[in-house]
Amino acid sequence: MPIVVNLDVMMARRKLSLGELAARVDLTLANLSILKNNHARAVRFSTLEALCRALDCQPGDILEYVPGPEPESPPRKED
Repeated sequence: MPIVVNLDVMMARRKLSLGELAARVDLTLANLSILKNNHARAVRFSTLEALCRALDCQPGDILEYVPGPEPESPPRKED
């Protein structure tokens, strides 16, 4: 996936545990862990805003675009 979540880096810089951050942003440990481990398929802007507020950072400090190979296009149907 070309979007990488660097939540663990920001947590380490701010010396926050997963549990403490989860409490600050009102997310379950499970959901925050999914996000932290790059398994999330989407993130709400309200969640991103809460994370940025709790970590005193910008969205770009948490999310990073890493280019990768182009996904293959599905074969086209011929009429």
